[in-house]
Amino acid sequence: MGLLKNLDPLLTADVLHILRSMGHGDKVLITDINFPAAEVASKTTTGKHVILTTDLPPVIDAICSVLPLDYFSEHQIHYMSPDAGIDLPGSGGEVKSAFTTAIRKHSDSSLTPIERMNFYEESRKCFAVIQTHERRPYANIILQKGVVGPDGGDLKP
Repeated sequence: MGLLKNLDPLLTADVLHILRSMGHGDKVLITDINFPAAEVASKTTTGKHVILTTDLPPVIDAICSVLPLDYFSEHQIHYMSPDAGIDLPGSGGEVKSAFTTAIRKHSDSSLTPIERMNFYEESRKCFAVIQTHERRPYANIILQKGVVGPDGGDLKP
């Protein structure tokens, strides 16, 4: 377990620094192990590339437990989907279900697919990259940071 109370130990100092440094509207990319994270990170706002040696769904759960989402934007959560004409592999469907469940613990936001090649372009516009050791394909998500409201929750219009 971590050294801080009520904080998921997956939220390392590097991850917390990224999340705290982001402003509203900034986006963070959380990826699987096969994503070209180092190359993409070099094009992001901060150039930061953090590696967490665990699967993606628990990382999404930990991040969503502290990161407010941008409810003033039409889409707060994007995920990689196959390009047109290509089917999502079975294990890709499994991880999509698992990360959707993790997100639903903290948010009712809709998840918006972005086809693979377009997702790479969007990824380079992010604030930073957090790469997991998730081996299932298409486990790549972009979260857009919102504002913490006066009640301590996500500020909504």
